[in-house]
Amino acid sequence: MEDMGLNADLWAGRRVFLTGHTGFKGSWMALLLHRLGAEVSGYSLAPATDPSLYDMAGIAGVMASSTIADIRDGDNLRRAMAAADPDIVIHMAAQALVGVGYDDPVGTFATNVMGTVNLFEAVRALDRPVGVVNVTSDKCYDNREWVWPYRENDPLGGRDPYSASKGCAEIVSAAYRASFLEQVGISLATARAGNVIGGGDWSEARLIPDALRAFDADQPLKLRSPASVRPWQHVLEPIVGYLMLAQAMIGGQDVAGAWNFGPAQSGVRPVGEVVGLLHAALGVAANTRTAPVDWHEANALTLDSSKAWAQLRWQPRWGLEKAVAQTAAWHLAVKSGTPAKDVCLQQIGAYLAEVA
Repeated sequence: MEDMGLNADLWAGRRVFLTGHTGFKGSWMALLLHRLGAEVSGYSLAPATDPSLYDMAGIAGVMASSTIADIRDGDNLRRAMAAADPDIVIHMAAQALVGVGYDDPVGTFATNVMGTVNLFEAVRALDRPVGVVNVTSDKCYDNREWVWPYRENDPLGGRDPYSASKGCAEIVSAAYRASFLEQVGISLATARAGNVIGGGDWSEARLIPDALRAFDADQPLKLRSPASVRPWQHVLEPIVGYLMLAQAMIGGQDVAGAWNFGPAQSGVRPVGEVVGLLHAALGVAANTRTAPVDWHEANALTLDSSKAWAQLRWQPRWGLEKAVAQTAAWHLAVKSGTPAKDVCLQQIGAYLAEVA
C-alpha cells in the first residue's frame, strides 16, 4: 500500500471546528488547515502566553471565525459549534501542563474532562453525522516506567492530575461513542501524541521554550530531570496524523477508537541529549544546570504507532535531529525579522512535500 498523505482537494472548503486554536499546537493546526483550503472556525481561550504563535503568525486572519471563550462554558460552545456547522471537529483545547495540574487540579479536571463532555454534548446537538478527533495525550496510559512502548489497548491511568485527566478524557470518549454517538453516525477517534516541539512555543515549564528563553537571555538552562526519556517529535508530525485520521472518516472508513501518533524509536531520547542537539543547531555551547522539582513526573514513556501505519499509512517523516534543527531555524529566522507566518508556511510546505 502506498502512503496516503493529505488530499488538498478533499479539504478544500471543508468546514472544520477546531478548539484550542490559540495555543501552540492549535495555531500550527489552523495554519495547516488554511494551507489545505479548509474553512476553520475556532473556539479557545485567549492565548496563554505573550508572545504567542497565534498573535505573531496572525492566526485570526486565516480563520473563518474565532470565538474566544472557555470550553467549560457548554452553552456558549454549543452555540459556536452550531454556527460553524462543521463537517469535522478537532478538539485540542486543554490544560496541557503537568506542573499546572499540580497547582490547579480542579481546573485541570474541569477543563480536560468536563470540557470534553461539553464538546461531545455540542456535537450531539448537531443531530447529524460528523467526524470528531479528540486529541488527548501519551500521558493517558498507566505508565509502568518500563522500556516497552504503549499500544492503544494498554491500560489507561495517570499518577498526576494532568495525566489522570487525559486518561479520564479517553474513558469519557469511549462512553460517549458507545452510548450516544455511533448510533447517529458520528465517528469519534482519540489521538495520542508524544512531546511535540517546533517554532512558536512560549509555554512555561517546557523544555524547548525554556531552552530558547535561556539562549536569548544568555543564561544557563535549568533542567528538571536530564535523564528522563521522552518521545520527541516535530509538531507537524502528529497534526498531519490527526488530519489523516479525519480524512479517513470523510472517506467513510471505520476509524473510531484510539490512535497513537508517536515518533520513531530513534526519536525517544533523554532530555539532556535533546538539549545538546538544540544547542548544536543554534551554534552555541551547552549551558545547563539541574534544578529538580518536588512533584512526580514520569521518567520513561514511549508510544507504539504501528496501528497508524498499518491502517492510515501514517509514519514519522522528520527524525529528532531534523525536528530540532527546524525548531532552531524557526527561532533564528523569526528573531532576525522574518514573519512568523512565513516561516510556518515554508516549513508546512516542506513537510507536505514529503507526505504527498
